[in-house]
Amino acid sequence: MNITVSYENELLLKTVQTFLEQEIYPHEEVVDRAGEVPLELGQQIEARSKRAGLFASNLPEEVGGGGLNYKAMSVVEREYGKTTHALHSWIARPTEILLACNGDQIDRYLAPCVSGEKRELFALTEPEAGSDVMGMKTNATRDGDDWILNGSKHFISGPVMPDFAIVFAATGVDKTDRGLRKRVTAFLVDVGLPGFDCREGNKCVSYRGYKTFQLSFDNVRLGPNQILGEEGRGLELSGKWLSMGRIWVGATCCGKAERMMNMATEWAANRKQFGKPIGSFQATGFRIADMAIGLRTADLIVEDAVRRADESRMEDKDAAMVKVYCSEMLHKVADDTVQIFGGMGLMEEMPIQRLWRDSRLERIWDGTSEIQRHIITRSIMRPLGA
Repeated sequence: MNITVSYENELLLKTVQTFLEQEIYPHEEVVDRAGEVPLELGQQIEARSKRAGLFASNLPEEVGGGGLNYKAMSVVEREYGKTTHALHSWIARPTEILLACNGDQIDRYLAPCVSGEKRELFALTEPEAGSDVMGMKTNATRDGDDWILNGSKHFISGPVMPDFAIVFAATGVDKTDRGLRKRVTAFLVDVGLPGFDCREGNKCVSYRGYKTFQLSFDNVRLGPNQILGEEGRGLELSGKWLSMGRIWVGATCCGKAERMMNMATEWAANRKQFGKPIGSFQATGFRIADMAIGLRTADLIVEDAVRRADESRMEDKDAAMVKVYCSEMLHKVADDTVQIFGGMGLMEEMPIQRLWRDSRLERIWDGTSEIQRHIITRSIMRPLGA
């Protein structure tokens, strides 16, 4: 590992490594082949992660969470990245915007997620509004004190059928310096409400067993206490979570890249051609050198962003840089690892092909590489009036 780890975080790292070795790694191949995590296995991981003190470790101690700061969470997420999302997602890290719950929302939504009694979905993406949030068609209109919700969401991911969803919907239009802009509000919507249909969606070849859900809303009636935060402030609520989510993607990419690099290095040292280890040939050795350079750089850019977050001075561009660089670094490491293994890299009996498939998703979810570059460009050009 390239990042600097304190004594306390070294102990945390060992706890996570031991947990993954005992509870996660043994099930990777079975879950990938079956395309699902058996419910009993998921519940076992959840229960044992609670005993290990890893469950809800990202939330503050005052709400019952583990109270880890961003630096500690980066160590945890980096290690989780070495294995499949379908399994480690059962070690819940509830969406941090649930900290905006107030009043009875705390007992109905926040506390049960911290304890594991409930699971939530973060529902933002739509069929025609993925990266273009302002293209959102899901809307909520007032009806007295209530709101009537209509629309749909897709590619909403989670390990298991949720108990409720944090749904983002347009609740009006505001005038801004850049023209009309949709006012977006976050709602807490319970599964089972009349008009709310939540079902499993398309199956992805990356992270098999990690589910996607399709949500549709047909005149779903919501009370005024179902708004999370304030009306019209939904995107502000989601912004911090999305930015940190992108940093955690970067950290997991580093973990996965390290695992693949170790596999490639060991293979290159032991696989012989023409009487020599293939790692002694420049064509292979230089690939490994590039892996090491890319991984070191990615670890440093994650560490820098995490330090900025802990000091409350991280900007959207910082998270965007992490997301685009680390995911593209992983893409190159994964592709080069397959190349070093040759035909064996694509055999189902080897884990390389699974890690290669899983790596592809990282450049898409939580904002594509193109969107990250747009965010970075905007941060540079807007102060200049462009």
